[in-house]
Amino acid sequence: MADKKDAKKTTKSEKPELKASTIGFTKENNPNNLIQRTLIVFKPDAVQRGIVGEILSRFERVGLKIVGAKMVSPDKDHYYQHYEGISKMISRRGQKTFDITLKFMTSGPVIAMVLEGVEAVPLVRKMVGSTEPMAADMGTIRGDYAHVTFGYADAHDEAVPNLIHASGNPEEADAEVSYWFKPEEIQLYHTLSEKFTR
Repeated sequence: MADKKDAKKTTKSEKPELKASTIGFTKENNPNNLIQRTLIVFKPDAVQRGIVGEILSRFERVGLKIVGAKMVSPDKDHYYQHYEGISKMISRRGQKTFDITLKFMTSGPVIAMVLEGVEAVPLVRKMVGSTEPMAADMGTIRGDYAHVTFGYADAHDEAVPNLIHASGNPEEADAEVSYWFKPEEIQLYHTLSEKFTR
């Protein structure tokens, strides 16, 4: 009996874990891991201003593929894991910033998406722009659609309404995509533009 239990444990541990960030990828179709998935979250300000579609079109025009999408209203526990469990916001920016961010993010629904493409993580970061909208270059999403400064937000004890979250690096993207999405929520399909964008 003990041998059978051990055998079951071994078989279970050898079975690869399905993750939303990598499901559908193989050594054959993604040999150098240059096709990436990244998480974006349209924050309450983007949703309530009604500019999600306009911003989303930028990602589509550049050739990124939407493979996951949902509108949700996560609670503080969900955001705690997202901002502190994965990206360590408290240790990087302090408890006050963390608390203000959670208050802002729970003020309304958000739209979470997974985008896929060639080196999608740095591409999306480049398109989104600097965290502080006033410092973001014109032509980036934050530079074109927002202008609030850290100083203004700090003076009013508010979060900076900067429209969108984007994973900071491939490791963070891997963790965030798998945290926000189940493997079965990732859609595997081909777009007509992939001939020219991959």
